[in-house]
Parts: sequence; C-alpha cells; structure tokens
Amino acid sequence: MQNDLRIRIGAVVIGRNEGQRLLTCLESITCHVDSVVYVDSGSNDNSLLKAKNLGVETISLDLSIPFTAARARNEGAHFLLKLDKNLDAIQFIDGDCEMQPQWLITASKFLDEQGNYAVVCGRRRERFPEKSIYNRLCDIEWNTPIGDAMSCGGDALIRVKAYKQVNGYRNDFIAGEEPEMCFRFRASGWKVRRLDQEMTLHDADMTRIFQWYKRTMRAGYAFALGNSIHGKSEERYWEKECRRIYLWGIFFPTLSLMAILLNSWFSLLLVLYPIQIIRVAWLRPKLNKIELLWATSTVLGKIPEGLGLIQFWKDKRNHHTATIIEYK
Repeated sequence: MQNDLRIRIGAVVIGRNEGQRLLTCLESITCHVDSVVYVDSGSNDNSLLKAKNLGVETISLDLSIPFTAARARNEGAHFLLKLDKNLDAIQFIDGDCEMQPQWLITASKFLDEQGNYAVVCGRRRERFPEKSIYNRLCDIEWNTPIGDAMSCGGDALIRVKAYKQVNGYRNDFIAGEEPEMCFRFRASGWKVRRLDQEMTLHDADMTRIFQWYKRTMRAGYAFALGNSIHGKSEERYWEKECRRIYLWGIFFPTLSLMAILLNSWFSLLLVLYPIQIIRVAWLRPKLNKIELLWATSTVLGKIPEGLGLIQFWKDKRNHHTATIIEYK
C-alpha cells in the first residue's frame, strides 16, 4: 500500500465470469490497500484460481443460497473485518472495473478530514463507450452531479463505522442495494459525497438490445423493491420513479393497446411518447447529438421497467425469493 493513504483501507471485489476484466481490476487495486478479498458468485472461468495466483484472498459463495451483489459485498466485508479489525474504510469495487491510480489517495483524504461522511465516490466511466450505443448510454448514466449526493453506485469507499452501524447491505436486494443502504446512512445522520475525481473504468460490455432490456427491467424491479420498504418515509423513497414507471411503462402502453384494438385511430395516442422524448431531451442539456437517443432510452425504457415492477409484485404476492436479473 502507498504510504500517503491516511487511513487503513481494505478492498472487496465481487464478480462472476469476468475473465481478463477481473485480473485488470485486482491488479489495479492490490498495491493501494492493506488487504483485498475477491468474492466469487459461481464463476466457471477459473476466476478463483486467477485471483489466488495474484495473492488475493478469495471467497466462493454458497451455491445453495441465491446470489446477489449485496450478499457478495457483505460476505467480503465481514471477511476483511475479521482479518483486520483496524480497518477504517472499505473500497467496494465490481470485478468489471479498473481502479484509477489517484482515487484512493483523494478519497481517503476526504474521509479522514470529513468525519460526518459515510460514503465517498467519484467518476465512473465506460472503458469502451464507442463500442455500442448501450455502452454510451451507460457512460451518460454514470455522469451524475458532483457534491453531496443521495446515493452511490457499486464502486465506493465506505467508512467501516457507518457500515457497521447500518449492518451493511441488504442481502435480499437483487438490485438497487447501494441506494437503499445510502438511504439508511442518511437516516442515521451520515452523508454521501461524490467527488470530481476519476474513480473507475467500467466495462459494461453491452452490445445487444436484449442486454439493455434486461438491465432496464432490473432497474424497474429495484425501484419497486426499494419503494415497497421505504416508500412511506419522509422522503417518499423512489415514489416519483415508481409513479413514472406506472404512467409511461404500464398505464399508457396498456391504454393505447386496448384503444387501438377498438379503433386504429387511437394509435395517435402513441404520439405522447415522442412528445415526452423531446421534453426529456430538452431538460438534459450538453449531451450533444446523443441527447435524443438518451431520451428515447429513458422514456421507452419505462416499458421494461414496468415489466420489472410487475415481476416484483408477482414475486411478493407469491412469496417467491427473487433471483438476480443478469444482462451479461
């Protein structure tokens, strides 16, 4: 570890069949932290062996229990805290990401100086945004405002004291586990910060529309899940997001289909979608030529989000244990 880090940091890397991406990830972080553990979720590409060959501690999740990223991160964190009880913070990072060299120096300095922050994150960027439009859309998604934030993503430096106080992630969340934990941080008086500092390079590897569809459906499931638990809180957690999904992803498509079956002239109802796309694009400046495509993805994405929301309520009604929705 570099001597200029001000606090003791461990790292939890999670992944499944990440191949070379995992090696790149581990090599980018092992020399910058005090300890590293790789948590594997049922890989069949020798990920565990590759990590061990780099001298990294490894955990293989129990196959009899449903996989979630939240569960993987928690098991990794518990392992590290048993290994080193003096850790001040844990850098969580997904196995398809590469840590940027200066990130931990900046982030650890911030946590050291700002005692009321539980989480600090930075700029995540796509490694190959030019590879596909779906990668480019991910790159736009990562570009959230700098400053105090409501939540972080999968890559973040988290204060151990705060992590313990809220008992970490919720293992049963198949998606949206980071914002949910940040909600509990904020409810406990902690803050979340996003710095204007390069943090990680991410490889979404999305080249097909079906991948976009599955990932967007997972987002709808996450919105519904989070809202079902914290929706009655003072901030009405994810209530607006769910309302938009109900409106544009369920109500309008269903109404339009039923009306068109009665009379083809009702197909004019579908003009609401291009109007909404133009409105959304207008509200999101500085995207240059891609703003309409991004807005199209945002608006039409409400339909697979709606299917994810419906799937959540079906699972809840049937007392079904949710399983991860993979897009790779």
